[in-house]
Amino acid sequence: MSANDTHAFEANLDRHPSNYIPLSPVSFLARAASAFADKVAVIDGERRYTYAQLLDRCIRLASGLAQLGVKRLDTVAIIASNIPEMIEAHFAVPMLGAVLNPLNTRLDAANIAFSLMHGSAKVLIVDAEYAPLVRQALQQVDREIVVIDIASPDVPVTPLGTHAYEALLATGDPNFDWPGITDEWQSLCLLYTSGTTGDPKGVVYSHRGAYLSALGNG
Repeated sequence: MSANDTHAFEANLDRHPSNYIPLSPVSFLARAASAFADKVAVIDGERRYTYAQLLDRCIRLASGLAQLGVKRLDTVAIIASNIPEMIEAHFAVPMLGAVLNPLNTRLDAANIAFSLMHGSAKVLIVDAEYAPLVRQALQQVDREIVVIDIASPDVPVTPLGTHAYEALLATGDPNFDWPGITDEWQSLCLLYTSGTTGDPKGVVYSHRGAYLSALGNG
């Protein structure tokens, strides 16, 4: 057998959609919505979403972000507390093959601004609770970032951007054929340290790493 010959145990074993799918935590939601569609997935005060509703909202958000020009490996930052919109971003952004950048709510405006610039954020989703902080941060950013405002009845503030979160979902296509990923080593998430010893440092998670970490935690 020459060096160019394929070993019998390696012949005809190429990856195909029928026998291979890249690992991604997005599959957890798709599976849950398929198996437990009517089970409650999210509880936030008076709000209740089933797994089917959560998947629908995530698909609509992915569609809305795509309409704003978000594509593969673009950075979508979000600053929010543990609200449903944070969960939705964790699935919708990777549905597009884009990179989610959840910002630490304890950072000051200067470190938020640094993270937005260093991470090349194309879109920033803002919980109304942190609008004053983000307003200060954006004054230190020297390029355009599309801002999506998450409204809160408890925090009446002037919107920072021209897009309202729920309005964006309303324009999203519930039948959007989200692209997903073909390479499980692709970047999923960008996280920054607190910057206590200088500027914040970025750490990147892959789809595969996040998937396996979730299984390990489970």
